[in-house]
Amino acid sequence: MATQTATTDGSVYIPYDQREGDESIVYFTRDLSAEGLRKAFARVKGTLVGSVAIKLHTGEKDGPNIIPRPWVKELVDNDIPGGTIVETNTYYDGDRYTTEQHRETIEHNGWTFCPVDIMDEAGDVSLPVRGGKHLKEVAMGAHITNYDSMIVLAHFKGHAMGGFGGSLKNIAIGCASGQVGKRQVHGVVDQMPADFGQWPKQDYLMELMADSGKATIDYFGKHIVFINVMRRMSVDCDCAGVNAAAPTIGDIGIVASTDILAVDQASIDLVYQRTDNRDLVERIESRHGLHQLAAMRDLKMGNEKYQLISID
Repeated sequence: MATQTATTDGSVYIPYDQREGDESIVYFTRDLSAEGLRKAFARVKGTLVGSVAIKLHTGEKDGPNIIPRPWVKELVDNDIPGGTIVETNTYYDGDRYTTEQHRETIEHNGWTFCPVDIMDEAGDVSLPVRGGKHLKEVAMGAHITNYDSMIVLAHFKGHAMGGFGGSLKNIAIGCASGQVGKRQVHGVVDQMPADFGQWPKQDYLMELMADSGKATIDYFGKHIVFINVMRRMSVDCDCAGVNAAAPTIGDIGIVASTDILAVDQASIDLVYQRTDNRDLVERIESRHGLHQLAAMRDLKMGNEKYQLISID
């Protein structure tokens, strides 16, 4: 298990008793099923109004680790009638690079039970970043302004550049438009670097992600909720599709909150409590992924302390 040494820069795990501030509420269930997802959603849905966007990662073709489609279908059918899954195109060349490719991949993967909106199909819209560390605005998929509320339904896992992908990554990169916003969030001004090692990363990337996430949170205000599904937690993002490394950590459960920092922090804490966490923790720490949490704390996006309430 990784060393749990306190630090102030967010690159090393901070134990709970060394954190400061108020506590938020985070709900937790070990029930990894459609019913478990519905139970978690029921605890946080009260702030949602009007037209509801469901931001989730629909995955590359045949990706083995994405949130199971039947779970999402049952949630939509029973609890979010009229809800719309929302995505944006990718910055990298792959199965979701263009809108045409993306729609074909969405259909291939079976996301056909409700509308799916590729939000940057018609371009982008700039949302302000109030008090951000680096960005003053971020280009989001233009259709984001068609929605009154958002459910951030994230598959919690590792990430090649971010260390881990939870609720912050799901909106920070996932709502940014494919060819403009994602360049801003990755700190790439002119063109995509040819070599992975040339990408801006570590603390700077985490702070850009926090800036982008804050733009979406500020836009929706109280009408945004966060759910992290902690199953099949590969060290790789769902962007890796069938090439993602097999998970080496066991499944944990589902966490839900109206606080983005608290839900990602609780997910990290649940990982750090495991004895089979070596590979995932190495991925998180080697990329300074924990700096996501520090950046969100600095931007006052939520609380790093929380009450974890079991709903089992």
